[in-house]
Formats: sequence, C-alpha cells, structure tokens
Amino acid sequence: MSDTAMHVPDGSVIRLLDPVVANKIAAGEVVQRPASVVKELLDNAIDAGSTRIHIIIEQAGRQLIQVIDNGCGMSSADLKQCFVRHATSKISQIEDLLRIQTMGFRGEAMASIAAVAQVTAKSKRAEDTTGIEIELWGGEERRFGPAATQDGTNVAVRNLFYNVPARRSFLKSDITELRQILSIVQQLALAYPMIEIELIADQEVVYRLSSGSLEDRIVALFGPSYRASLLLLQEETSEVRLYGYLSDPKLAKKSRGEQFLFVNNRPVQHRYLSFTLQTAYAGWLSSQEYPFYCVFLDVDPSTVDVNVHPAKLEVKFEDEKSIISITRSVVNRCLHSHFQVPTIDETIDPSLIIHESGADFSQGFSFEAPRPEPGSSSESAESSAHRLNFPSRLNFEAKPIPEAITEQLYGARMRPQGSHLEETKKRALERGEGFWQLHNAYIIAQTRTGLCLIDQQRAHRRILFEHALQTLEQSVPASQQLLFPVTVSLSATDFALLKELYEPIMNLGFDISLLSGNTAVLNGVPMDVSIGDEQTLLKQVLQQYQEFGQRLRLPARERLAMAFAFRTAIPKGKKLSPQEMESLFDQLFACSEPFIDPVSNPTIIYVSLDDLTRPFR
Repeated sequence: MSDTAMHVPDGSVIRLLDPVVANKIAAGEVVQRPASVVKELLDNAIDAGSTRIHIIIEQAGRQLIQVIDNGCGMSSADLKQCFVRHATSKISQIEDLLRIQTMGFRGEAMASIAAVAQVTAKSKRAEDTTGIEIELWGGEERRFGPAATQDGTNVAVRNLFYNVPARRSFLKSDITELRQILSIVQQLALAYPMIEIELIADQEVVYRLSSGSLEDRIVALFGPSYRASLLLLQEETSEVRLYGYLSDPKLAKKSRGEQFLFVNNRPVQHRYLSFTLQTAYAGWLSSQEYPFYCVFLDVDPSTVDVNVHPAKLEVKFEDEKSIISITRSVVNRCLHSHFQVPTIDETIDPSLIIHESGADFSQGFSFEAPRPEPGSSSESAESSAHRLNFPSRLNFEAKPIPEAITEQLYGARMRPQGSHLEETKKRALERGEGFWQLHNAYIIAQTRTGLCLIDQQRAHRRILFEHALQTLEQSVPASQQLLFPVTVSLSATDFALLKELYEPIMNLGFDISLLSGNTAVLNGVPMDVSIGDEQTLLKQVLQQYQEFGQRLRLPARERLAMAFAFRTAIPKGKKLSPQEMESLFDQLFACSEPFIDPVSNPTIIYVSLDDLTRPFR
C-alpha cells in the first residue's frame, strides 16, 4: 500500500490497525485451539515433502507444540518471510486458487500462530552448511541468526495464548484438547500413510507409525481387529477416482469420530457425502450407529473449491450431483457385494437431502401400526372395517398417569405395609395376577380403572441412571472384583477419554489400572453389572459417553451415568420372572423421576378402560 493510501486525514475517526493487533484478530479464525496449531504445522511439513514427522506435545499443547520434519527446509530469507502475513510459496496469482494441490496456500498460519505464542523456528536446506533460527514472542522478533540443526524444519510453539488470556481461559481440559490433537494427527496420518509419524504427549509415546499401505496405517491407528473387517473401495471414472476402505457393520460405534473423508488428500467435511455414506449402511445399522470408513476422492483441482472455510474443512464441487451419485453407486456396490445382496439402482436427488440421520431422543412410544401397502389384502380388510364402522387400528395416546392411578399403582408401596397386604401380593404373583410381560419387552400392570404398560428397558435405564448418579455423588464405589483381570487395548482417542474420566469411572465401581501403550487392566466392575464381556462393556460405555457428548449438553458425571445405564440395562426381548417384574416395578417407583428415562422418553403409559372399550363400541 502506498504512503498516500495509508495517509489518514485530519479529523478522521477511522484508523489503520497496528499490524500486531491485526494479526491477533486474524489468529482468532486460524488458531482456535492447540489442535489448530498442530494442523497448520503438519500441513506445512507435508507440503515441504517430508518423509518423517516428529510431534511433541506438553500439557495438551498449552505449554509446547513442537513439529520436526525432514522436508526441504528454508533459506534465511524464507524463514523470516514465512512469518509475514499473506506470505506464501504455494500460490502467486488469482488463477492458482483454481488448481490448489497443497495443504496450505493462504499464508496466514505462521503469522497468526506467532501473534499469540512464543515461537522458535529452525530450518536448514540440504545444500546449506548451517541452519538458521528465528524467535518471536507475540509476533515481535527476539532473535534471528545461524543455528545448528538438521536438514528440515523444527518449529516449537510455547505458551499458546500467553498474551490473550481470555482465549486461553476458554480452552477445555487437557485430555479434551489432547483428543482434538489426536483427531488431527489421525486424519493426516491416514491421508499420508507413506510418511513416518511419531507423536509423543507428555513424554509418553502415543503413536509410532511406520510408512506403509493405507490398510497398515488403519490397523496401526485403530487396532488389529480392524484388518479383517475392512472392505476395499476402488473405482475410477472420467470425473473422479474413488478409493479407500469401508468397514463391516460390526465395527460400528455409538458415536461419531471414525468417519474420514478426503478430497485430493485433504481432510474435509461434506454434508451430502457424509449422508450418502451413512445411509448406505441403513439396511445393516440403526440410525444411532456409525460405521468406520476412510474414503478418498481424487478430482481435477480446477473442479473443486477448497477456499470456502477459514480452517479449509469444507469444499464445493463444480458438479456436486455427479460426485454424490458416483459415490453412492460405488459404496452400495461394495457393501452389496460383501453381503451378496443383489444391487438395485436407486437414484436420490441430493438436493432433497436435508438432515443427516441420527437418533431422535424426543420420540416416544406409539401404538400405531404401519399403514398397509396400496392394493394389499390388509388394505381391503381395512376398508371393509371402515364401511362397517369398525376401527381398523387401536390408536391409544400415551397419557400422563392420573394421580388416583398413581396411588393405586404404588402409593401403598411407599408406606409401611402390613403382613396381610404382603401375603395378598405374594399370592397374586404366584397366580400370575400381579404383572404380565408382553412380547418380552413390556410389563403390564392392572389397575382398577385400566392398565399401565411399562417399557422394561427404559425403566431399567432410569433405575441404573439414578443409582449411578448417587454412587458418583457419594464417591463410595461398590465394585465386584474379577477372578482374572482383563487387559483392554484401546484406541488412542478412547484411552485419552478413559484418562479424562478415570476418577468418575473408578467412583462408578470400575477398578482399572492404566498402563502405557493405550492399554488398561480391568480388575473389577460395578455391582450392577453381570460378569461377562467386561472389555466390551468398558469400550461401549466410553462410546456411549461420546455420543451423548455430541447430542446433549450435560455435566460429565450425568453423561457418564447415562452411558452406563444405557449400556447395562436389560434389553427388550429378555424374559422376566414375576419376581423380577415385581422388583423392577418397585425400584422404578422408588426413583425421583419414574415416568421418564434419562433422555426423557416415557417409561410408562396409562390406558383407561374407556380407551379400551371405545373401539368395541
């Protein structure tokens, strides 16, 4: 900008911002948390042609983020220039934005990082006899001169947000921030399996990944159990090359986090493509389960726009409809081939797709039966019933239980009971007159003016939830020790979550010893748990906790209690004895909120005699 353009007229209230202030403002978009710094530094290391990257993290990035690569390195002039805002070697003119093939291109990252941290960078090219070092605090240069260093670049970011305390105070716990960093490392490790990557967090090795195939990298990141469940995805057309791996549905989890989508090796988020991949599993998974997939799309760089999001996470395709259609066809063919299902060509207009599938916790129980297909015998019977003024279906509305009915059901149970009443109840149970089980899923309790239906699974969830909450608040765990301790191997993200929840999980009744290498030893489980597959139980509780974290804004203890209740409650389809039904009934009405489960779905509905007799006229 010329001096004339920068001149501020006398009396003007508009001023040019100081460059330091401008960089701090810009850093708000580029550097949101430690994981943002890790991503930008890894992007630069990859663009530099590195074959080996070493990452060191201390205090989840608050104290130190260091990335060391063996890339091409920089000259002394380039090292100083890379910290100037909008200085980049990736593009030089507007046309370059239409064919971007590098991870970075805006020239904002290093200047933004240096504006909010204490940065030391060393670099050396192979042809140079010595390296160069620069040190900046809050964007201000402190040192610049020769330094002994290896070929490549070594960037150390210390005391992130030290000069922006408000931003630092908004960071989450160390474990939460570390999990975000792990997610970034996973994405780039999958995108570039030929690069050796080592991640050390607080002097503990989290990942030590050797170069290899994409399949080997997936197994190294997520465990050997994935190898046998990976389904190869490969197709090439004139518009796109599609490749990667889908997973067998048995690898599905209750929470998102293992869904990876790449466009030209760039990790991206794309609403319609994610929807397409999720709905391909609709026949094998419920809407509350999420499969693992790692899918790559290689397209002509001129047909995709990556400059639509500050963090470069979103992309726009020139012909989005074709890309989605091809992806759907290839993914469906891969899954159908694996399950030996005949392929049916179905076309869905992507423009009609509005929401991604997911569990709706607000839906309650409905008695309404499915509407018969047109022309079917069921439809004829239904029409005949209407002509004869008979209802075709029994549509009962879930109603709150009246106070009088509540008294009938459990009012007496909450008061001291005489021996005569207990003897009467015992005889009724022996004759089967107290409770009945419907389809091994619902418990029927008769009242003087109707009946109540109890969802046995939801009722048990409420019981376990309140018991778990009470245990967590009292911090007096009731644990049953295992005869033989169980060794549990977890992914890096699940192990980080376990460390974050270690104290409340122990208070819940689990007895766990943490080992190195993302491994834990399970010595005991809560008293409410039946001894069985304890390893799977622990993993499922962690997954369910993550799912609730994505859907519900609740304190960690409540989410953990909910996750435990949902993963250990009796399932629908379990046959209960009269004594078990009686116990479930009594425990439910001893709860503070017996009429809803932990996510506010009804546990009980009341049907009056009027509702029952009305359809019979």
